[in-house]
Amino acid sequence: MIGSLRKENIVNRPARRDGTPARKNRQETSGRAVKNSSQPAHFSRSAQQKRTSASRKTRSTGIVTPQRGNKNPLPRTSSARPSRHQMVTPDNPVNVQDPSPRCPQEIRLQKYLAQAGVASRRVSEELIAAGRVQVNGEVVRQQGVKVNPANAIVHVDGERVIAREEHVYLVLNKPRGYLSTMADDQGRPCVGDIVAERVHAGQRLFHVGRLDQDTEGLLLLMNDGELAHRLMHPSYEVPKTYLATVRGVMGQRDARKLRQGIVLDDGPIAADELQIMDTLDGKTLLRVVVHEGRNRIVRRMLAEIGFPVIELVRTRLGGVTLGNQRSGSLRKLSSKEVASLYEAVHL
Repeated sequence: MIGSLRKENIVNRPARRDGTPARKNRQETSGRAVKNSSQPAHFSRSAQQKRTSASRKTRSTGIVTPQRGNKNPLPRTSSARPSRHQMVTPDNPVNVQDPSPRCPQEIRLQKYLAQAGVASRRVSEELIAAGRVQVNGEVVRQQGVKVNPANAIVHVDGERVIAREEHVYLVLNKPRGYLSTMADDQGRPCVGDIVAERVHAGQRLFHVGRLDQDTEGLLLLMNDGELAHRLMHPSYEVPKTYLATVRGVMGQRDARKLRQGIVLDDGPIAADELQIMDTLDGKTLLRVVVHEGRNRIVRRMLAEIGFPVIELVRTRLGGVTLGNQRSGSLRKLSSKEVASLYEAVHL
């Protein structure tokens, strides 16, 4: 009797001043606290405020925070962005096949080879004519054949080549005595010896134009066939600057003659600019600017008026300068220099 009364008093113990039920009642009613509408109003509002606050935090930050005490917390999602090289942009396309039925635009085979870094367009045409290029297992000798870069299988000398978007632009200070070629059958020193490690590592490079064996200075190396083709083409008139040491004392009359133009065996030629820099011990230092790339053109035009060249250094091509670069060394072109070359050939 006494025990039952004590139990009844504990169960029916009055609520506290703040409106919350006694400890025993709170434990018994905690499981149905949300559903019981007879609970104090401020308890329901407090729970609703917590849920609203959590919802606002989720919308503002994008991060779902697991509630304390939950056995199965919600997964945490991050709002971090991918790094730049992981982002899909026009310069960094996703490396998957396009599921749409639209086919990529076909391009000429020589342009494909140039984009693959095999050679310039002109040299690529020579490779095609020589029967050294295969497309989908068949030798192609006809010029102007078009291929689909998405599915064409192209081989040059039995090695497959793939058109790449990543280009390499280098400037070499070619030493005197080196040939402007990637290999020489007679074992003479050549530009290919300087970049041998890069070539062995799988990097395709070719030189833009040539410097004769006795001429030193700036020589561009790249795998961008389209840019190389335009830089070498005389119609774009990309200026090339040389410092020439000639035998004899040149006067303004002779300099004016070269600026006005002379006639050589292979046609007329004129210097875009010619400046007498210094005269010493029967020699003259000249600054010569031409836009043509004919063989030994600066040496021949100076010899034609009686001033044979003793030393010749190319110091500038378009917007790229040699500066204080050490002889035989390589450096990468800056983005500004590459942009200046593209602008010079209207790309």
